[in-house]
Amino acid sequence: MLRQKKDEGLRREERLRSKKDFETIAKEGTRRHTKNFLVITRKNDRGFSRLGAVASKKLGKAVERNRVKRLMREFFRRNKERLPRSTDYMIVGKKGAQDLPYTHVADELSALLKLRREDNQRSGSAPL
Repeated sequence: MLRQKKDEGLRREERLRSKKDFETIAKEGTRRHTKNFLVITRKNDRGFSRLGAVASKKLGKAVERNRVKRLMREFFRRNKERLPRSTDYMIVGKKGAQDLPYTHVADELSALLKLRREDNQRSGSAPL
């Protein structure tokens, strides 16, 4: 089993967890979307970015929703150093996202967040 370096993980404080945080971002954030994802961003004053991964029930059963959320978290974890600091991100998976491989998820989210494709690649195989 591969082990992550301690600094490569997604720390607890880098996750949006409270209902209030999700409601604030949904109400006050800036929205961008593709066919499979909606990204809502909002500045914060914490000095680091946070992620909230949401999967619509239209995606299917819990197994499929959880897979989409895992892929969104993995994208954020791999790219958090290249994203603007002090920003909260809420990524919503839409119907159809459950069938995408990680490379397509990464491409769509990179386009939404305006990251260059060549920077998105990392050595090793893609998860799942």
